[in-house]
Amino acid sequence: MKSARAEPARSRSVAIGMRAAGAMALAVVLASCSLFGGDSGAKTSSAPNPEIASAAPAELRSYYTQQVDWTPCETDFQCAKIKVPLDYSKPDGDSIEIAALKLSTKGTSQGSLLINPGGPGGSGYDFVRDAGATHFSEKLRANFDIVGFDPRGVQRSAAVTCLTDQERDASREKIYAMDTNAGLAETLADNKVIAAKCEEETGPVLGQIDTVSSAKDLDILRAALNDSKLNYMGFSYGTFLGSTYASLFPDTVGRMVLDGAMDPSLSYEELTSGQAKAFEKALRAYVERCLQTGGCPLSGSVDDGIRQIQDVIAAVEANPMRAKDGRLVSVSTLVTGMIVPLYNDDNWPLLTQALGAIMKNDASPFLRLADFNAQREPDGSYSSNSTFAFTAINCLDYPMVTDTAGMRADEQQLNAEAPILGKYFAYGGTNCKDWPYKNVRTPAPVEYTGSTDIVVVGTTGDPATPVEWASSLRKQLGQASLLTWEGEGHTAYGRSNDCIGNAVDGYLVDGKTPADNTVC
Repeated sequence: MKSARAEPARSRSVAIGMRAAGAMALAVVLASCSLFGGDSGAKTSSAPNPEIASAAPAELRSYYTQQVDWTPCETDFQCAKIKVPLDYSKPDGDSIEIAALKLSTKGTSQGSLLINPGGPGGSGYDFVRDAGATHFSEKLRANFDIVGFDPRGVQRSAAVTCLTDQERDASREKIYAMDTNAGLAETLADNKVIAAKCEEETGPVLGQIDTVSSAKDLDILRAALNDSKLNYMGFSYGTFLGSTYASLFPDTVGRMVLDGAMDPSLSYEELTSGQAKAFEKALRAYVERCLQTGGCPLSGSVDDGIRQIQDVIAAVEANPMRAKDGRLVSVSTLVTGMIVPLYNDDNWPLLTQALGAIMKNDASPFLRLADFNAQREPDGSYSSNSTFAFTAINCLDYPMVTDTAGMRADEQQLNAEAPILGKYFAYGGTNCKDWPYKNVRTPAPVEYTGSTDIVVVGTTGDPATPVEWASSLRKQLGQASLLTWEGEGHTAYGRSNDCIGNAVDGYLVDGKTPADNTVC
């Protein structure tokens, strides 16, 4: 399923970053997840297509021509593992495996549609398994095999590994006084220990999980699926992966939808600033609707409601609370839990419920929301490594402000731009200051020279990928069309309206590119 963002950084920051993919995730969890996919059938093998093999780079031909065995798995699906180079600069060196899961069409297949649900760190395998038969339309599933995969570093694909479940619990409960030099020093010291554990437990793959490498994996996946062109739908961070692919492999771009678009030209700090402002905008939209709904614990005007939320945040920051299970609810946990429902306005009632409870001194609902975000199960286990993959990929993809003066200045700017939530987005650089591998990418506009139209989708009330980023990405791509949904929440396809759904399906299935600047 689409994930709703990783747990807080090891600082006061909730480090929302780009991890939230379509935040219908919570709705998927709470609703029925029965699947009606194609039969998994018997084991099948995919022999390489001679035309695809002949176009492969000579040094990578063995990867492009590998035989892939698809075996029944997860009741209604087929699974496979595709080999890719660990390090593309050393194609004759070690390899790793990318785990993929396929929901086969019951109709006549036009090929495969590869899915990335976001992150970085989100599992496409899990998303297609849990929501593939409900999130994607019948028309789409009747024409494409829907394929989810775990990018390198994620879950089943050479996963980033750092802490035990018990250590993760302890780390999430730590509280740092980031406005003091001692608190900042303690944060950096703890993060240095975590980084060392990630390096020790993960091995060399930790330095090879950047987005460019993942985009190169996508092309080998395309060949392994015997598709001459890549048909792809990416949500949130998945739009960054998709646009990176388009810049590297313009001639093999098929039909590509980038929903909840990221702007590749922005720095990490600019992305964080955009999100902080967008989440405050979403919070105000929530308060306005809450005040018009029965059972809202807030009262007065929208500004009054915002002040009441600020009072809750300030109270927990001054005096962290204990949930009913005895676990600590810090302000970082509170703010994370507050942000999770903002990804999908269908989940706003959960925020209403949690606010009502905490105003009666029960912080447990906010802890449950934060646990969902961290993918912590009721038994105390964590079902995903998405938090660690999120940090590891971002540390490779972005140079970050890591000096004390720079991080303090960044906090001041975030406070000015987003006075309610801004400071909780600060100090993301503490995660990467002592990371064992330096960034391998510098943010820059994407360049796409292909002739196939790409469809970029934005949502006016998107808190995680502000709608302005979609417009910017569309301009950078050039050969693209912008589709905008006037709605609340993160991403549009599968949770918006027929206007969006029909436009995307018409493009993917029938090849009809929606008119540029279509608004739904």
